[in-house]
Amino acid sequence: MQVPIVNTQGAQVGTLDLRDDIFNIEPNTAVMHQALVRQLANARLGTVKTKTRGEVSGSGTKMWRQKGTGRARQGQKRAPHWRKGGIVFGPRPRSYEQKMPVKMRRLALKSALSAKAQAGQLVLVQDFGVVAPKTKEMAGLLATVSRARSTLIVLPAGDNSVVVRSANNLPKVKTLHHQYLNLRDLLGYEVVVLPVAAVEQIERHYFGDAAPAESAE
Repeated sequence: MQVPIVNTQGAQVGTLDLRDDIFNIEPNTAVMHQALVRQLANARLGTVKTKTRGEVSGSGTKMWRQKGTGRARQGQKRAPHWRKGGIVFGPRPRSYEQKMPVKMRRLALKSALSAKAQAGQLVLVQDFGVVAPKTKEMAGLLATVSRARSTLIVLPAGDNSVVVRSANNLPKVKTLHHQYLNLRDLLGYEVVVLPVAAVEQIERHYFGDAAPAESAE
């Protein structure tokens, strides 16, 4: 699959052959959905906790004798129906982690990248050309190359502090190093901007020398 490469002025300066087994497969929406649900579930902390009647503070003795007082019989002040009593069936610490085979996770990532490429929402830039952290320059560059409501910038390995600082204050723009590429960010932003140097690193980091047949599994 050939994708044009543009410079900071938006002019095409060449093309790049992307691997068809990564950027040009039939997107598997079912696997993408499962992978996204897994990622959102794994992000949950599950640290909320309430106290049962055995954990709240207070005396456990009987409040008054069983009969003869004219009041309802009671066992202890820590019972759930009393103020500051224990909670019945309240939330407890738990793990929301979901597991997913590596091949399925890679297929979901391939499907998302292919969907972006096939929809024309994958922009390859030769270089950002930003030498100083200036938000105005980054805003002008993105307005030229993407013209999108939201943009995900995937960065290659190396020192990208200038690009990150230039894009930090832009609304609906996120910078992400290639080793942290994930399904939620790929699907959550309209356009993905990739420097040419990041493409090979993504292919090598996530897929290595995977055979084209792997995408069909």
